[in-house]
Amino acid sequence: MIPSIVIDSVSKHFTLRHAHSFKEMSVRAFRGQRLSDRFTALDHVSLTLHQGETVALMGLNGSGKSTLLKLMSGVMQPDEGSVRVRGRIAGLIDVGAGLHPELTGRENVYLNGAILGMSRAEIQRKFDAIVDFSGIERFLDDQVKFYSSGMFMRLAFSIAAHTEPDVFLIDEVLAVGDPPFREKCLERIRELRGEGRTMVIVAHDIQMLVGLCDRGVTMRQGRVVYDGPTEEAGRLVREDRQARRAAAMGEIGG
Repeated sequence: MIPSIVIDSVSKHFTLRHAHSFKEMSVRAFRGQRLSDRFTALDHVSLTLHQGETVALMGLNGSGKSTLLKLMSGVMQPDEGSVRVRGRIAGLIDVGAGLHPELTGRENVYLNGAILGMSRAEIQRKFDAIVDFSGIERFLDDQVKFYSSGMFMRLAFSIAAHTEPDVFLIDEVLAVGDPPFREKCLERIRELRGEGRTMVIVAHDIQMLVGLCDRGVTMRQGRVVYDGPTEEAGRLVREDRQARRAAAMGEIGG
């Protein structure tokens, strides 16, 4: 099997600042409190994703899955280790990512398409299909800063899905928008899967991921704790959810 993404012992750290003004810094310093803490979002993660795989990246909030997706897309760089990706990447890691709020929808098709590696001729050839898929033709010449989050997602997904990517990264954007368009997006993902594209999908909808993905990776506290059939990955996440709810109820009861 040909590897599409190779993640080799990757770690990512962030600094959490507890003071954001000189006054807060002075008060915390006087009290002997820490001004910042180091947070490890990813802790020596290693994964190899192969060409044509559709992989569900699962875990509770804060498990590191979105950070890992951003490293795959190149939006972030690892502090340790390496991430290697083969071919063209199309990433939807934030609703409206790559769309400029001051430009119109029409202008953003050309801008975002270029960011995703499409030539102007390729964008012009696919322009009508992109607009038709998005369903926002009436608002195409309005600035996207006036778009709803659903309209943002429609346009961003439509552009990315027409770039013919080798690797398609999706982070929770399918949670935005109306059910008919969501199903339209899922159908497009199935088409890309049938074409042999490599896809990594982050979502909280476990049932959807089980039906869509052939491999599941479960993360906890920045580490991979399971890599295998999607059903088992989903079961582990459900257990984690139940444990978190139980802990929260215990705190409330206490």
